[in-house]
Amino acid sequence: MTIKVYSTPACPSCSMLKNFLKNKNISFEEINLTNHRELIPMIVEKTGKAEIPVIQINEEFISGFNKEELMKKIQNGL
Repeated sequence: MTIKVYSTPACPSCSMLKNFLKNKNISFEEINLTNHRELIPMIVEKTGKAEIPVIQINEEFISGFNKEELMKKIQNGL
């Protein structure tokens, strides 16, 4: 399973998400959208929203940070 977190340094929800994943020992790749603005249109297309954080698990994109939903998807391996 591949997990990517699209975030920015100034986003409190992004920090909470990354800390949550680290505390659960779930490895992820962090993508700082401040440095990769070219990815924003793709994220909006995939999620239908212009909000962060965005979590990509394999090919599924989830916007926002919902602990229960996220853990369910990770445990089920999508």
